[in-house]
Amino acid sequence: MNLECGHTFSFSPDGEHFLLDGKPFQIRSGEMHPARIPREYWQHRIRMARAMGMNCIALYIMWNYHETRPGLFDFHSGNRDIEAFIRLCQSEGMWVLLRPGPYVCAEWDLGGLPSYLLSYQDIQLRTDSATDARYMAAVARYIEELVPRIKPLLINHGGPILMIQIENEFGSYASNPAYLEELRQLWLKGGVTGPFYTEDGLPQLERNRTTVSGGAIALSNGDAAQIATVRREFPAVPAMAGEVYPGWLTHWGEPDFAGTNYDLSNTLTAFMQSKQSFNLYVIHGGTSFGFYAGANVDDSGNYQPDITSYDYSAPINEQGAATLKYMKYRDIIGRYLPAPLPDIPGAIATLERTGIEALMPTLYASIWDNLPAALPRAQSINPQSFERYGQAFGFALYRKQLQEYAGGVLDISSVHDYATVFVGERYAGGVSRAQIPSEYALSLHMMHCAPLALPSTLPEHEPNSGGPISLEVLVEGMGRVNFGPALVDRKGLLDPVRMKAADGSFATLRNWEVFLLPMDETFIANLKGSCANPLKPGLFFKASLPLEEVGDTWLDMSNWTKGVVWVNGHNLGRYWNIGPQRRLYCPAPWLVRGDNEVLIFDLHQIQAKPVELADTLS
Repeated sequence: MNLECGHTFSFSPDGEHFLLDGKPFQIRSGEMHPARIPREYWQHRIRMARAMGMNCIALYIMWNYHETRPGLFDFHSGNRDIEAFIRLCQSEGMWVLLRPGPYVCAEWDLGGLPSYLLSYQDIQLRTDSATDARYMAAVARYIEELVPRIKPLLINHGGPILMIQIENEFGSYASNPAYLEELRQLWLKGGVTGPFYTEDGLPQLERNRTTVSGGAIALSNGDAAQIATVRREFPAVPAMAGEVYPGWLTHWGEPDFAGTNYDLSNTLTAFMQSKQSFNLYVIHGGTSFGFYAGANVDDSGNYQPDITSYDYSAPINEQGAATLKYMKYRDIIGRYLPAPLPDIPGAIATLERTGIEALMPTLYASIWDNLPAALPRAQSINPQSFERYGQAFGFALYRKQLQEYAGGVLDISSVHDYATVFVGERYAGGVSRAQIPSEYALSLHMMHCAPLALPSTLPEHEPNSGGPISLEVLVEGMGRVNFGPALVDRKGLLDPVRMKAADGSFATLRNWEVFLLPMDETFIANLKGSCANPLKPGLFFKASLPLEEVGDTWLDMSNWTKGVVWVNGHNLGRYWNIGPQRRLYCPAPWLVRGDNEVLIFDLHQIQAKPVELADTLS
């Protein structure tokens, strides 16, 4: 079903209603993110939302997914074609709420802001040009890139976009009307006149008054009562529940997946009875493939990285299947609609595993035999962050030659975010910024934000006198914080490294070699199958998965420790045996008939273990 051209969308003069073609209109929106869904599945997910009773799709545009380097934009490859996704919504009879940021939160690395902004040591994010012109210059470049793509898709140009959100939950960050107005003016400058809206929690909205001129108001965790409150305090514009949570996000190390027991039945019934507008965040979460999963910092300052799966306990699960919540909510919504809902689309097929044994990877390569050229030493008198070196994601190796070695205590407690340490060829332990279970810390000699005691002696084949010894710190940058005041979250070794000797004296270690290991598509494609020391952790393992037919599957990494998996060059994301996620989703479009290459990089294991295939996340 195609939406016809010639529609109008506006607000009633008294601010009571959204109006479609001059008549009151209930927005029933389900949120999903094209960046988290293989392009081949976009249509299926949109149809699933429509069959649950939605008439609209809300979507974030993740700025850093499209501008990976300053001025280098990609709105075409893979699932980055936002225009195609929006046109697909229209062809499926769905309206669109567009949430382009520049900041989106979304449990996405740095809330969607490009990490290159953090190369400026004193950068201020999410602020007006008078406060930090560098930030707003980058934002202006981004919006100028979006305008010609978005403008033809607005409802007044025959497209499906009803409204454009200005920023996101800014009231939870600051109070700066000049910033929000500057963003609105950038859109106006490009000829995009709205309608606009903002999104905030009710307490933050009341405290910081984070609205824009003439813009509607959407509420995070909103319900019918909160909408009524906003209508009393802001009577000139309509209000809606902009983020209604059917589930919740999950961090590494939590006991189980969050949000499984959430029930929106009463909330949805109230919306449908009163014909109030709402957006389910999220109706389908998908997957934070690659290195894009974000992180939080709790009230005590503890770093909490997000898992790879963005299943979110949403009505449509990670693979796109209807859950029990879906069926319950579809029934509630359908009772209040004049026409029957469309049939639920057929399920996406999972891999037929009959006759397929567990994968048994074999050792393929070592990171130590795949190091690029070191950066010029002048850049690393003291180790610097990934961002200062121009790297967005992945790993980096920091190496220092110690002229004399007799053990000691190494202070890299400010590591962001996970480091394994080697003295000579020997693994000496590591440091994790995130809290880790005590049994995990004990077995791997991992410290949580604390100095690391190094061995006082080395094996005989690595004499600790008569020559320099290499001290190596392999750092993994995990998700950047995506919410709250700790948004400036650089990766790598952020402070000078100090060593405490046996006599109690401290020395700052200077003049490092630094090797950038982005683990991106190019790096993985050029990986050499070489391993001089199979006993030194930091190894790649490879397996072949022969298939006669393809289907969705999950790789069960329960037997592995911590690392990343690629299938046919596609980065499925991180695994970590502290859980709760132990399986990585692999969509069928990334598989082929015949042999499929599975590549595993593990930070700790030197022995390969089986990888089972599964049909579900858990």
